[in-house]
Amino acid sequence: MDHDTLQFYRRNAEAYAGWAKAPSARLKDFLALVRPGGSILELGCGAGNHSNEMLAAGFALRATDGSPEMAAIASRRLNHPVETMLFHELDVREAYDGAWASACLLHVPREDLAGILGRIHRALKPDGVFYASFKIGEADGRDSLGRYYNYVSPEWLRATYAESGPWTEVSSGTSVIKSFDEAPATMLHLVVRKAAS
Repeated sequence: MDHDTLQFYRRNAEAYAGWAKAPSARLKDFLALVRPGGSILELGCGAGNHSNEMLAAGFALRATDGSPEMAAIASRRLNHPVETMLFHELDVREAYDGAWASACLLHVPREDLAGILGRIHRALKPDGVFYASFKIGEADGRDSLGRYYNYVSPEWLRATYAESGPWTEVSSGTSVIKSFDEAPATMLHLVVRKAAS
Protein backbone atom coordinates (compact mmCIF):
# COMPACT_ATOMS: atom_id res chain seq x y z
CA MET A 1 0.00 0.00 0.00
CA ASP A 2 1.29 3.44 -0.90
CA HIS A 3 2.31 5.22 2.32
CA ASP A 4 0.90 8.66 1.44
CA THR A 5 -2.42 7.16 0.37
CA LEU A 6 -2.79 5.19 3.59
CA GLN A 7 -1.96 8.30 5.62
CA PHE A 8 -4.66 10.22 3.75
CA TYR A 9 -7.29 7.70 4.84
CA ARG A 10 -5.96 7.63 8.39
CA ARG A 11 -6.10 11.43 8.69
CA ASN A 12 -9.46 11.80 6.95
CA ALA A 13 -11.30 8.71 8.23
CA GLU A 14 -14.22 10.62 9.76
CA ALA A 15 -14.74 12.86 6.72
CA TYR A 16 -14.46 9.94 4.30
CA ALA A 17 -16.87 7.84 6.36
CA GLY A 18 -19.35 10.71 6.28
CA TRP A 19 -19.01 11.00 2.50
CA ALA A 20 -19.32 7.25 1.80
CA LYS A 21 -22.09 6.55 -0.66
CA ALA A 22 -24.86 3.97 -0.75
CA PRO A 23 -23.79 0.35 -1.33
CA SER A 24 -22.93 -0.54 -4.91
CA ALA A 25 -25.81 -1.85 -7.03
CA ARG A 26 -23.39 -4.60 -8.08
CA LEU A 27 -23.29 -6.04 -4.56
CA LYS A 28 -26.63 -7.85 -4.96
CA ASP A 29 -25.45 -9.61 -8.13
CA PHE A 30 -22.18 -10.56 -6.43
CA LEU A 31 -23.94 -12.01 -3.38
CA ALA A 32 -26.20 -14.08 -5.65
CA LEU A 33 -23.04 -15.84 -6.90
CA VAL A 34 -21.81 -16.73 -3.41
CA ARG A 35 -23.02 -19.82 -1.58
CA PRO A 36 -25.92 -18.82 0.74
CA GLY A 37 -24.55 -18.20 4.21
CA GLY A 38 -21.01 -18.56 2.86
CA SER A 39 -17.88 -16.81 4.05
CA ILE A 40 -16.83 -13.51 2.48
CA LEU A 41 -13.59 -11.56 2.83
CA GLU A 42 -14.01 -7.81 2.38
CA LEU A 43 -10.90 -5.78 1.64
CA GLY A 44 -10.93 -2.03 2.15
CA CYS A 45 -14.35 -2.00 3.79
CA GLY A 46 -14.20 1.75 4.54
CA ALA A 47 -17.19 2.91 6.56
CA GLY A 48 -18.83 -0.52 6.30
CA ASN A 49 -21.71 0.21 3.93
CA HIS A 50 -21.19 -2.98 1.93
CA SER A 51 -20.35 -4.95 5.06
CA ASN A 52 -23.72 -4.05 6.53
CA GLU A 53 -25.54 -5.50 3.53
CA MET A 54 -23.52 -8.72 3.62
CA LEU A 55 -24.19 -9.24 7.31
CA ALA A 56 -27.90 -8.51 6.87
CA ALA A 57 -28.02 -11.13 4.10
CA GLY A 58 -26.66 -13.78 6.48
CA PHE A 59 -23.09 -14.16 5.20
CA ALA A 60 -20.13 -14.89 7.48
CA LEU A 61 -18.04 -11.76 6.97
CA ARG A 62 -14.39 -11.00 7.64
CA ALA A 63 -14.27 -7.23 7.17
CA THR A 64 -10.88 -5.52 6.88
CA ASP A 65 -9.42 -2.09 6.17
CA GLY A 66 -5.87 -0.79 6.02
CA SER A 67 -6.63 2.26 8.18
CA PRO A 68 -7.08 1.49 11.89
CA GLU A 69 -9.15 4.68 12.23
CA MET A 70 -11.51 3.60 9.42
CA ALA A 71 -11.72 0.06 10.81
CA ALA A 72 -12.75 1.45 14.20
CA ILE A 73 -15.49 3.62 12.65
CA ALA A 74 -16.85 0.68 10.63
CA SER A 75 -16.74 -1.66 13.63
CA ARG A 76 -18.77 0.79 15.71
CA ARG A 77 -21.31 1.31 12.94
CA LEU A 78 -21.69 -2.41 12.27
CA ASN A 79 -21.37 -3.73 15.82
CA HIS A 80 -19.12 -6.32 14.16
CA PRO A 81 -15.34 -6.79 14.29
CA VAL A 82 -13.35 -5.03 11.56
CA GLU A 83 -9.67 -5.93 11.31
CA THR A 84 -6.86 -3.57 10.41
CA MET A 85 -5.08 -5.44 7.61
CA LEU A 86 -2.98 -4.35 4.66
CA PHE A 87 -3.42 -6.30 1.43
CA HIS A 88 0.00 -7.95 1.57
CA GLU A 89 -0.80 -9.30 5.05
CA LEU A 90 -3.52 -11.62 3.69
CA ASP A 91 -2.10 -15.10 4.23
CA VAL A 92 -4.76 -17.83 4.27
CA ARG A 93 -5.64 -20.65 1.89
CA GLU A 94 -9.04 -21.71 0.61
CA ALA A 95 -10.90 -19.95 3.43
CA TYR A 96 -13.58 -17.91 1.64
CA ASP A 97 -16.48 -18.44 -0.76
CA GLY A 98 -16.21 -14.83 -1.93
CA ALA A 99 -13.96 -11.78 -1.81
CA TRP A 100 -15.19 -8.19 -2.23
CA ALA A 101 -12.76 -5.33 -2.94
CA SER A 102 -14.69 -2.19 -3.90
CA ALA A 103 -12.50 0.74 -4.98
CA CYS A 104 -9.51 -0.28 -2.86
CA LEU A 105 -7.14 -2.38 -4.99
CA LEU A 106 -6.92 0.64 -7.29
CA HIS A 107 -4.42 2.01 -4.74
CA VAL A 108 -2.02 -0.96 -5.07
CA PRO A 109 1.19 -0.05 -6.95
CA ARG A 110 1.13 -1.61 -10.42
CA GLU A 111 4.21 -3.74 -9.78
CA ASP A 112 2.57 -5.25 -6.67
CA LEU A 113 -0.93 -5.92 -7.98
CA ALA A 114 -0.33 -9.40 -9.42
CA GLY A 115 1.09 -10.54 -6.08
CA ILE A 116 -1.91 -9.17 -4.16
CA LEU A 117 -4.32 -10.81 -6.61
CA GLY A 118 -2.40 -14.05 -6.10
CA ARG A 119 -2.96 -13.79 -2.34
CA ILE A 120 -6.69 -13.33 -2.94
CA HIS A 121 -6.72 -16.31 -5.31
CA ARG A 122 -5.09 -18.50 -2.63
CA ALA A 123 -7.53 -17.24 0.01
CA LEU A 124 -10.58 -18.30 -2.01
CA LYS A 125 -12.05 -21.77 -2.00
CA PRO A 126 -12.31 -23.55 -5.37
CA ASP A 127 -14.98 -21.73 -7.45
CA GLY A 128 -14.83 -18.75 -5.07
CA VAL A 129 -16.10 -15.46 -6.51
CA PHE A 130 -14.11 -12.20 -6.49
CA TYR A 131 -15.29 -8.65 -7.23
CA ALA A 132 -12.99 -5.65 -7.58
CA SER A 133 -13.26 -2.19 -9.10
CA PHE A 134 -10.57 0.05 -10.57
CA LYS A 135 -10.25 3.49 -12.14
CA ILE A 136 -9.54 3.26 -15.85
CA GLY A 137 -6.44 4.91 -17.30
CA GLU A 138 -3.18 4.22 -19.08
CA ALA A 139 -0.54 5.10 -16.48
CA ASP A 140 -0.42 5.31 -12.70
CA GLY A 141 -0.42 8.63 -10.88
CA ARG A 142 -1.93 10.70 -8.07
CA ASP A 143 -5.17 12.60 -7.73
CA SER A 144 -5.56 16.17 -6.46
CA LEU A 145 -5.48 14.87 -2.85
CA GLY A 146 -2.20 13.02 -3.33
CA ARG A 147 -3.73 9.54 -3.37
CA TYR A 148 -1.95 7.01 -5.59
CA TYR A 149 -3.96 5.14 -8.26
CA ASN A 150 -2.80 2.39 -10.59
CA TYR A 151 -5.20 3.67 -13.34
CA VAL A 152 -5.52 0.44 -15.33
CA SER A 153 -6.59 -0.34 -18.86
CA PRO A 154 -8.90 -3.36 -19.26
CA GLU A 155 -6.19 -5.16 -21.28
CA TRP A 156 -3.46 -4.53 -18.71
CA LEU A 157 -5.73 -5.58 -15.85
CA ARG A 158 -6.76 -8.85 -17.49
CA ALA A 159 -3.11 -9.67 -18.18
CA THR A 160 -2.27 -8.95 -14.53
CA TYR A 161 -5.11 -11.21 -13.34
CA ALA A 162 -3.83 -13.97 -15.64
CA GLU A 163 -0.37 -13.59 -14.10
CA SER A 164 -1.78 -13.97 -10.57
CA GLY A 165 -3.54 -17.33 -11.02
CA PRO A 166 -6.21 -19.10 -13.04
CA TRP A 167 -9.47 -17.13 -13.09
CA THR A 168 -12.67 -17.39 -15.11
CA GLU A 169 -14.30 -14.06 -15.94
CA VAL A 170 -17.94 -13.88 -14.87
CA SER A 171 -18.78 -10.29 -15.82
CA SER A 172 -17.31 -6.85 -16.42
CA GLY A 173 -18.71 -3.37 -16.86
CA THR A 174 -17.99 0.31 -16.44
CA SER A 175 -19.60 3.26 -14.68
CA VAL A 176 -18.84 6.95 -14.20
CA ILE A 177 -18.53 8.21 -10.64
CA LYS A 178 -17.59 11.39 -8.81
CA SER A 179 -14.61 10.83 -6.51
CA PHE A 180 -14.04 12.19 -3.01
CA ASP A 181 -12.12 15.10 -4.60
CA GLU A 182 -15.17 15.78 -6.85
CA ALA A 183 -13.30 14.65 -10.00
CA PRO A 184 -15.21 12.35 -12.38
CA ALA A 185 -13.72 8.91 -13.05
CA THR A 186 -14.62 5.89 -15.13
CA MET A 187 -14.64 2.72 -13.07
CA LEU A 188 -14.04 -0.80 -14.35
CA HIS A 189 -15.92 -3.50 -12.41
CA LEU A 190 -14.68 -7.07 -12.75
CA VAL A 191 -16.19 -10.26 -11.33
CA VAL A 192 -14.14 -13.45 -11.67
CA ARG A 193 -14.28 -16.96 -10.29
CA LYS A 194 -11.31 -18.97 -9.06
CA ALA A 195 -10.66 -21.59 -11.69
CA ALA A 196 -9.26 -25.03 -11.03
CA SER A 197 -5.46 -24.95 -11.21
